[in-house]
Amino acid sequence: MDFEKFLKEFDVEPKNPSEAAIRRWRSAVSIVKNRRRRFRMTADLDKRSEAEQKKLKIQEKIRVALYVQKAALHFIDAGARGEYTLSDEARKAGFSIPADELASIVRGHDIKGLKFHGGVEGIARKVSVSLDEGVHESDIPIRQKVFGINRFTEKPPRIFLMFVWDALQDLTLIILMVCAALSIGVGLPTEGWPAGMYDGLGILLSIILVVMVTAISDYKQSMQFIDLDREKKKISIQVTRDEKRQKVSIYDLVVGDVVHLYIGDQVPADGIFISNHSLVIDESCLSGESEPVNIYDEKPFLLSGTKVQDGSGTMLVTTVGMRTEWGKLMETLNEGGVDETPLQVKLNGVATIIGKIGLSFAVVTFLVLAIRFMVEKAIRHEFTHWSSADALTLIDYFAIAVTIIVVAVPEGLPLAVTLSLAFAMKKLMNDRALVRHLSACETMGSASCICTDKTGTLTTNHMVVNKIWICTKIADVKPKEDGSIFQLETPERALNILLQAIFQNTGSEVVKDKEGKNTIIGTPTETALLELGLLLGGDFKAQRNEVKIIKVEPFNSVRKKMSVLVALPEGGLRAFCKGASEIVLEMCDKVIDDSGESVPLSEEKFQEVTDIINGFASEALRTLCLVFKDLNDSSDENNIPENGYTLIAVVGIKDPVRPGVKEAVQTCLTAGITVRMVTGDNINTAKAIARECGILTPDGVAVEGPEFRNMSPDEMKRIIPQLQVMARSLPLDKHTLVTQLRNTFGEVVAVTGDGTNDAPALHESDIGLAMGLAGTEVAKESADVIILDDNFSTIVKVAKWGRSVYINIQKFVQFQLTVNIVALIINFVSACISGSAPLTAVQLLWVNMIMDTLGALALATEPPNDALMERLPVGRGESFITNVMWRNIIGQSIYQLIVLGLLNFDGKQLLRLSGSEATDVLNTVIFNSFVFCQVFNEINSREMEKINIFRGMLNSWLFIGVMVATVVFQVIIVEFLGNLASTVPLSWQLWLFCVLIGAVSMPIAVVIKFIPVGKGTTAKPNHHDGYEALPSGPELA
Repeated sequence: MDFEKFLKEFDVEPKNPSEAAIRRWRSAVSIVKNRRRRFRMTADLDKRSEAEQKKLKIQEKIRVALYVQKAALHFIDAGARGEYTLSDEARKAGFSIPADELASIVRGHDIKGLKFHGGVEGIARKVSVSLDEGVHESDIPIRQKVFGINRFTEKPPRIFLMFVWDALQDLTLIILMVCAALSIGVGLPTEGWPAGMYDGLGILLSIILVVMVTAISDYKQSMQFIDLDREKKKISIQVTRDEKRQKVSIYDLVVGDVVHLYIGDQVPADGIFISNHSLVIDESCLSGESEPVNIYDEKPFLLSGTKVQDGSGTMLVTTVGMRTEWGKLMETLNEGGVDETPLQVKLNGVATIIGKIGLSFAVVTFLVLAIRFMVEKAIRHEFTHWSSADALTLIDYFAIAVTIIVVAVPEGLPLAVTLSLAFAMKKLMNDRALVRHLSACETMGSASCICTDKTGTLTTNHMVVNKIWICTKIADVKPKEDGSIFQLETPERALNILLQAIFQNTGSEVVKDKEGKNTIIGTPTETALLELGLLLGGDFKAQRNEVKIIKVEPFNSVRKKMSVLVALPEGGLRAFCKGASEIVLEMCDKVIDDSGESVPLSEEKFQEVTDIINGFASEALRTLCLVFKDLNDSSDENNIPENGYTLIAVVGIKDPVRPGVKEAVQTCLTAGITVRMVTGDNINTAKAIARECGILTPDGVAVEGPEFRNMSPDEMKRIIPQLQVMARSLPLDKHTLVTQLRNTFGEVVAVTGDGTNDAPALHESDIGLAMGLAGTEVAKESADVIILDDNFSTIVKVAKWGRSVYINIQKFVQFQLTVNIVALIINFVSACISGSAPLTAVQLLWVNMIMDTLGALALATEPPNDALMERLPVGRGESFITNVMWRNIIGQSIYQLIVLGLLNFDGKQLLRLSGSEATDVLNTVIFNSFVFCQVFNEINSREMEKINIFRGMLNSWLFIGVMVATVVFQVIIVEFLGNLASTVPLSWQLWLFCVLIGAVSMPIAVVIKFIPVGKGTTAKPNHHDGYEALPSGPELA
C-alpha cells in the first residue's frame, strides 16, 4: 500500500528547506485539534521574517559605520571631543572612561577617538588593566557591575501553566467541556444529585487528566531543549588573567580582558587589537559584506560575533553584552524558532489524512445514531413529545461523535517525533554528541557514507615526536624517566638552529600554570614539537626574547605550512618554515649535513630524504619538515620566501589510533555505511592508519588530493565507488567528494570537519559533524552535530540513535494507526447496527491518552539496540509507512475487530450474562478487552519484524513504567470509578478473560510476521562500494 502518494505536499528538505515548501505543507494541514500545541515546535515564519528585517536594518547601520563612516568623523578635532560623564561607581573602582564612550569608539571605528585616549595602551590604563598581566580575578565582579556582563537578552522560558493553557486549546476538548456542562445542566434536574453529575463529571475529570499528562510531557520536553540550547552556546576562549593563560567561557569575559584569538575563533566581544600576526577578520555576519578585513594599526577595531578567517592576535575587550551590535543582532536571532524536521512534516500529513477519515466517520456516526433515535421515536408516535432525557441522549451521541474525532485525529504523531528527538538528543549529550539541528538526528539514521578526518577523530590527537632525522641520522626520541635532558648526537650549530626552528616558528606558547609548571597551549602538532624542544633543553622564553618577529604566515589547511620571518640580534633576517613534508621539501635546495654545515641538496640526497619520509609514513607517523633561510636586511620585509631553504630535520610524530575505532568502523560496514578517510596527511601515513582502522581494504583505492581534483567527471564517477582514502587533500577536495557522492550516487553523506575551511563541506553534506575539541567556532557553526570528544566511535553512536529515532516513530505510528482503525470501525459499525456506541466519551478519552501521550512515551523513547546496526540504512525518498507496518496494522486490526465485534453483538450468550446488569457488564468487558488489546499490541509494536518482542525491554524503564501505569489505572477505572466511566466491577474470571483476549494478540503477531510482504525500496541489492547487501527479514529486523 503506497501511502506516500497522498503525502506529496508534505515533503521538505532535511537541511535549509525553502519557505515555499514550509508554507505549502502548513496550508495542507486542514484538520488540527490544537493548532497552538501542534505547531509549538515549528518555526514562526512571520516572526522570522520580522527578525530578518530587523537584522538587515542592524547590518545596514553597521555597514554605514564600517564602510561609509560619516564624513564629519574625519574632520572632528580630536582635542575638541565632547565631555563624557563618569559614574561615581566607575570612579571609585579606578576607571576613567565610561562604558558608552568605549562602545561608541569601537562601534563607530573612531580612530581619532582612540588616539585621543592614548591608543590601546591609553584605553588599558583607563580601564585599569596591564596588557601583560591581564585582569585580576578579584576585579571581575566590579568590572561586571560597571561595564556589564557578556550575555545577550534571551526570551524567558515558558512556565508550566503556559503548557496547561496550550493543552486546553484543543477544539475537541473544548466541545467536550461544553457537552459535559450541558450533560450536568440537563442531568441534575432529571436524575437528581449525584446521579445527574456522573456523565458530565466523568468527561471533565478525563479532560483534566489528559490536559495534565499532556502539559507535563510537553514541559519536560521544553526543559530538555533549553538545556541543549545552553550546551550549544558554550564557547571557551583563551585569556591572560593574573599573568596566567587560561580558558574561560565567553560569557565570563569582562571589559579589560586580554583575549588571544586564533584562526576559526569567534570574536567574543568588541575590542581593540593589541598585537597580531596577519589577522584577517570575516565581518559578513554583522555587515553582510563578504570581503575580509585586515586588522592593523589604522584598522584596530574588532567586533563581537565576527570570525577570525586567518592569522592570530591579541585584543583588549572594551564592550560586552547588549552594548555590542552583535548583542542586538542575537536578540533578533532568538525569534522565529527552528525548522521542522522531515519526519515531523510527514507525520503532520499522516495525521491530516487520518483526521479527515476520522471526521467523516464521526459525522456519519452522529447522523446514524441521531436518525435511528428519531425514527424509533416516530415509530412509537413520540416524535412530538421531547423530554430532557431525550436531550441528554442526543448530547451523549454528540459527545461520542466528538470523542471519535479525539481518537481519530492522531495529534500525537508529529509531537511524538519531537518527544523522540528530545529524548535522543539528551541521551546523545551523555554520549558526548551535541545535536545542533533537530533534523540531523533523523538524517543520521539514513547515513550511507561517512567522510571522516584522520587526526583526532580516528586517532587520539595526543601527539609525540617519535623519530627525528637530522644531520643524516635517524634518532628515536625517548624521554628519560628522571625528566633530564634528551641528548641528540648532533653538532651544536645544528641543534641550535633546530631549537630556533621549533620555538620561533610556532603559533603555540609555553606558559606557567597556577602551580608554576610549564604548560603548552596550542594545537597537538605544535605541542609535540614544543615538547621536543623542551626535551632537548631549549628555553622557549629566552629564544623568543632573542629575536623580533616581523611577519607570520599561520598554518591553514590550504597552505599546509607555517612560516615566520624574524630579525636576528646580530643583524639580518631569517625565515623559518615547517609543514607537510613533500611540500616543504620541494622548497629546499640545501640540507644540513652530519657536520652541521649547509650543503647543496643533490638529487640523490633529495631521494634519500624522500625515502626517509616514506619510511616514517609507512610506520603511521605524521611527517613534518623543518627548514630555514638566511636573508639580508635589504630583503623585502613583507614577503617570506617560497624557495631556497635549507632542510634542518624531518620529524615523525606518533598519533595512535583511538581504542575502539576499528570495531566502530566494522560496525559501520556491517550497517551498510561506507567509511572514507579524507586527510591532509602524507598518503603513506594515511594508508597505514586506514589499514589499522579497517577502512582500507585490499580492493580499496587511495588517492591524493591533487590527483583527485584533476580528474574528469567520468573518472571521478569510476573511482569514487572504490575510493576509501584521500590524502593530501584540500577542503575543496572534500567538498567536491561530498557533492559527487550526494548528487551522482544518491548517498546520504555525513562529513567531519574541524577547520574554518571545512565549513563549505559541512554545509553541503547531509549531516555536518564538527569536532568539539579540535574544531573551530566557524566549523561548529556550520555543523549539524558537534562531536564533543572528537571520537569516531561517538559518530557511530549518533548513527545508531538516528536509526533508533526513525524506528521508534515507525513503531509508534504502527501502534497508533491500529488503535485508530479499531476504535473508528467498532464505534461506527455498532452505532449503525445497534444504535449505541460500546465505548463512551470518557472511555475513548482514556484510550486516546493510552495511544497518544503514553504511547509516545513508551515507544518513541526506546533506547537503541545493536541489531539496528545490522540492517541497511533507509534510502532517500523511501516510504515511511512500510508494507511490513501495513501488514501488522491490518492483521492486528482484523483480530481486534473480530473479537470485539463478537463480544458486541453476541457477548451476552458467549459469556452467559443475564440480569439487569448484563448490558453494563458486557460493555465493561468490551472496554476492558479493548484496552488490554492495546497494552499487548504496544508490546508487539516493539519489534515490527522480529519474533522476540521482549529483547531489551528491561532496559527501557520508561516503557515498563507506562505499561504498569496503564494497567493500574485501568483497574482503578473499572473497579472504583464505575459511575464516572460507565463501568461496573468485574469478576476475576472476566478479568482473566479480558487479559487473555489481549494476550492472544501476541501469538497472532508471530503468525502475521511470517506473512511475506514486498520490502519496497528498503534493501539495496548491491552496495555500490562492493559490500554485499545485508539479508533482511524477521531474523535481522
